[in-house]
Amino acid sequence: MSNTIGKNISLTLFGESHGEAIGAVLDGMPCGIEVSDSYIAAALARRRPAGSGETARVEPDAFRIVSGVFNGYTTGEPICILIENTNKRSGDYEDTHTLARPSHADYVAHVAHKGFEDWRGGGHFSGRLTAPIVALGAICTKALERTGIKIGTHILHCGGVSDFPFNSTDFTVLDRQIDQVNGRAFPVLDDIEGEMREAIDAVRRDCDSIGGIIQTAVSHLPAGVGEPWFGSLDGTLANAMMSIGGIKAVEFGLGFGFAGATGSSCNDEFYNDGGAIRTRTNNNGGINGGYSNGMPVVFNCAVKPTPSIAREQRTVDMYTGRDATICIKGRHDPAIIRRICPVVNALTAIVICDSLKTAFSNKIFEK
Repeated sequence: MSNTIGKNISLTLFGESHGEAIGAVLDGMPCGIEVSDSYIAAALARRRPAGSGETARVEPDAFRIVSGVFNGYTTGEPICILIENTNKRSGDYEDTHTLARPSHADYVAHVAHKGFEDWRGGGHFSGRLTAPIVALGAICTKALERTGIKIGTHILHCGGVSDFPFNSTDFTVLDRQIDQVNGRAFPVLDDIEGEMREAIDAVRRDCDSIGGIIQTAVSHLPAGVGEPWFGSLDGTLANAMMSIGGIKAVEFGLGFGFAGATGSSCNDEFYNDGGAIRTRTNNNGGINGGYSNGMPVVFNCAVKPTPSIAREQRTVDMYTGRDATICIKGRHDPAIIRRICPVVNALTAIVICDSLKTAFSNKIFEK
């Protein structure tokens, strides 16, 4: 099984949704990076459920850093973080654990692990495991602050309601937008939180779920970060995003809009901006040939509707092979789109840190 991402800075994930604890190891992070417990706690709080539009399973996410940090700074050794699971109701899954929940990993996990999988709450495939990703991603975000790089994610579309897109050509405006969404519990740019929450609550009342599109921006990433072909920056970021179970598509810049465009209408023309090489448009999302080109890296992710819904659905009993029906019990989000934003920020920070170290070694993180 591949539970590790990254080459020179890597993250390895472990644990199960209803196990004793979940955690992750961050290896390769240079020494001397500030580690703030309050900063990590704030990142975890942005991922935590809040309100009627999200799951009733609220974990305190009390974390312990058991290695790699001393006196508030990284030592250069592997950083291991543990988060206990305390608010478990495994009995919610007892009566239906032989039934494959539609659009979940139950069936494939059962086949791949020959019936030995931990089925409680989705086990190792649960979104619960994004908590340690967010915690260690906060440390990577701190490292990126030294280089001036900013990362932000907001909800672009949900429930028929749309937000303003990030400005991908003006760094001053984009930096302000990133600060704005990072400072909000509900990450949007326009005054649309109420409309989006109502759209989510409407599907909850109908015992259904809803998805949407989120948009991420990386500002001030220098040119030349990445690799060609199979180590491309966009390919590495897409791999990280598609590792999140709720994300089913990723597009950079204009994305699928390229299919209906002409070269003359979508090519990003270069110009000299006071000694810095920029592009007048940013349809390629800040990446050419697998390398950053100095413009903001901008990409969208499609978030699928939460598969756990309180409606009767058709399925199969994995042990008998017979057709069956299931009505999923338990505590689930009618929409994970708000809570997935800090996860995407964290994984983006991890990938960018790894890519920067590959390109420039540890010197890029030194003050």
